Amino acid sequence: MQDVFARGLAPPDLVVITLYALVVIGLGLWAGRKQATGTDFFLASRDSTWPVIGFALLASNISSATLIGLAGNAYANGIAVYNYEWMATVVLVFFCLFFLPFILRSQVYTMPEFLERRYSPGVRKYFSALTIFLSVVVDKAATLYGGALMLTLILPTIPLPVMVLVVAALSGIYTIVGGLKAVLYTEVVQAVILLSASAVLSWFAFAKAGGWANVMANIPEERMSLIMPLSDPHMPWLGLLTGVPILGFYFWCTNQFMVQRVMSAKNVDHGRWGSLFAGLLKLPVLFLMVLPGSAAVLLYPNLPNPDLVYPTLMFDLLPTGLLGLVVAGFLAAIMSATASTFNSAATLATMDFIKPAFPALDGKALVRVGRLATLAMVAVAVVVAPMIEKFGSVWTYLQSMLSYTSPPIVAVFLAGLFWKRANARGAGFAIVAGLAVGITLFVQVNVLNLFTLNFLYVAPILLAICAVALVYGSLTGAGPSAQQTSGLMWTRAHWQAESASLANTPAWANYRVQSAILLAMTAVIVIWFW
Repeated sequence: MQDVFARGLAPPDLVVITLYALVVIGLGLWAGRKQATGTDFFLASRDSTWPVIGFALLASNISSATLIGLAGNAYANGIAVYNYEWMATVVLVFFCLFFLPFILRSQVYTMPEFLERRYSPGVRKYFSALTIFLSVVVDKAATLYGGALMLTLILPTIPLPVMVLVVAALSGIYTIVGGLKAVLYTEVVQAVILLSASAVLSWFAFAKAGGWANVMANIPEERMSLIMPLSDPHMPWLGLLTGVPILGFYFWCTNQFMVQRVMSAKNVDHGRWGSLFAGLLKLPVLFLMVLPGSAAVLLYPNLPNPDLVYPTLMFDLLPTGLLGLVVAGFLAAIMSATASTFNSAATLATMDFIKPAFPALDGKALVRVGRLATLAMVAVAVVVAPMIEKFGSVWTYLQSMLSYTSPPIVAVFLAGLFWKRANARGAGFAIVAGLAVGITLFVQVNVLNLFTLNFLYVAPILLAICAVALVYGSLTGAGPSAQQTSGLMWTRAHWQAESASLANTPAWANYRVQSAILLAMTAVIVIWFW
């Protein structure tokens, strides 16, 4: 297998990759050249349109860890890993229907700031710290590790930690200088390159494996099904119904580094259209990024590590020139996801910790602090990334960590959105209960190995415990003030008022019609691969 990677990159490939890097960094620096205020640096002046938001959400989501993880899981376990992708579409529709308007109208900089208005400063601080930890130490460290892992196959003489540093530097340059606007501009370009490169690789993989019909006929039926039996150790159908939506809600509806793109929208309509456009872009992921891993089962039945599937396909199948394009697409996935997270984590650190502590800081000072915070986030991720090698699969590392940490936040957001009686005391109870039980379960299952528990069951168990704690805490304390609920909760009256305002809206511009069509398209794919 080493012979595959010994081929290396030809001069035309290096030219394509170099041009890509120069264009993206140059575009990012140009786009973010004028950053005078916190709104400019952290929210791109709140002037983003729906295509930019949609492409940016996709580019932020599809990291190097995702590319490696989707193909690798399809190779090792079957296409059920795609359930995370189509479920994202469903979650984004929920986000647009019930949550997005209140976030945008509140004019907050961060999701923790939204929680402070609904609950208390303490809840804000906890969620902000947790999000920074998950974004930098869990998510982006994994992205840097996955990207560096592939690049070390190209340049095997360079140590993994050095390659991690190089990858981080590429995406950190324009993020530190240009803020969110630089990230958004570059993510549009990177999303197009990423989709194009994935389409090229998918076509070559199926062609080499004998075509679509041959792959479908020769891969065992159970490995080509999305809905798995309860006995499946990776994604039983009950885990799909209970665990995956919880992880999806955390990631798409509450995670700062995803929602920050929506916060930059010029208005609610563009925020909704952009979110639904991102959901539409998630549907072809099955054909572009998952099924090539299935084709690889026929091409390379004895790979020692599933994480090698994606780079093996690249170096074994692609001709010179196209290999450079796909490597550039892989770099696009690394840089876009990494840059977006660094910017969002810096936003949290600056707006949730530095600004409250030093309220006299003006716009330019906040921008300087944001740049320093971004640099600090880059440094932390660079240190942590090489350690992920000890955890095995990148994808398993990501999803299992979220299962143990995100349910308390999901409970707090959902209760705050739909239950008027939810208060700061209840939110505190939910956080403490979720943290205590989550740590206990993690140690017993993953450290002491006292019993086995699928991580997709961990999430709903923790969510149920947090919900009980939240209800008990809320009912045993004073109710929230009108200021803590007004304009921050979904109500039937809001739905009815919105229905009246949409009565004269053309169907093509009505987000509810768009949502229904998107859900129907999702259902077709799920039924097709049931």
